[in-house]
Amino acid sequence: MVKLLVQSEGSCRTGVLIPVPTYATFTEALEDQRAAIIPYQLCEEQGWTLQMEELRRALHAGRRTCNPVALYICNPGNPTGHIQSRKSIEEVIRFAAEERLFLLADEVYQSCVYREDTKFESYKKVLSEMGSTISSTVELASFNSASKGFMGECGLRGGYMELVNLDPAVKEYTRKLFSTRSSPPVGGQIALDLMTDPPKPGDPSFPTFSEEVQSIKNMISKNACRIQEVFCEIPGISCQPLKAGFFVFPCLHLPPRAIKWAKKKQMEPDMLYCLHLLEETGLHVRPGGEFGQRKDSYHFRLFVATHEDTMEDVLQRLKTFHKRFMKEFS
Repeated sequence: MVKLLVQSEGSCRTGVLIPVPTYATFTEALEDQRAAIIPYQLCEEQGWTLQMEELRRALHAGRRTCNPVALYICNPGNPTGHIQSRKSIEEVIRFAAEERLFLLADEVYQSCVYREDTKFESYKKVLSEMGSTISSTVELASFNSASKGFMGECGLRGGYMELVNLDPAVKEYTRKLFSTRSSPPVGGQIALDLMTDPPKPGDPSFPTFSEEVQSIKNMISKNACRIQEVFCEIPGISCQPLKAGFFVFPCLHLPPRAIKWAKKKQMEPDMLYCLHLLEETGLHVRPGGEFGQRKDSYHFRLFVATHEDTMEDVLQRLKTFHKRFMKEFS
């Protein structure tokens, strides 16, 4: 879709609005196509919510240097673990209609929602219920994958895209483009088929399937609660609650000396923290700079979909390391 939307040649580059922080691979795809990246900041203090004022600010700023044509949404969020409310989705769709923006909805963690007071709603569903003036005009591409979510089989590569309100000729061209350039392996196709058509009540495998899914949900939900408990006990770390997805994105409040030392080493402070963590404990986390973050803020991404005993070991090692790191640079 990026190849279809982005015009890499000409006097005015094609722009795409993307959240900060965001899924790093999508940013790389935009850079590969020489698109102009227009960042809009998610509000960390309010649970990584999308603020319409910030979206409008970013669009107006982008129009001074490029031609914005698309808006990328990651819901549920990676790396933030947030999920959009229906009201927020409706606001974004109206904004896209007003500004004639193509919506790119990355919804690959849609099955991974853990909070009882939280519900995932797809952009396509909300769009279809907003009245014909909007529902028949806003162009949308939504994405899902067997390599994420409860399938989680990252070695089995397979996904799908659904297009809404595209011109039939463009849709046919897209189909031909994908047919010639995309050749997913058979294993990935089987995994995708199982994801889109899972066992149903009455099927022999349904009890086992349901038990497996629920056990994964329970495990991640417990891990999310435990992470929140531990991070609340650690001075120098704050973290928004995990609502969906497989990652948390805690904020590091580092001592000035650590920041100064990192700059002297010509690296970002959160990268310094992550390297020390890896070298001293063997734990591998990703620095926030890889996903984008506000200036002078520092984060890391932590994977939470692991066995509870393993998660507890990770948290204790992280807690011990963090105390030592903060003392060393205080």
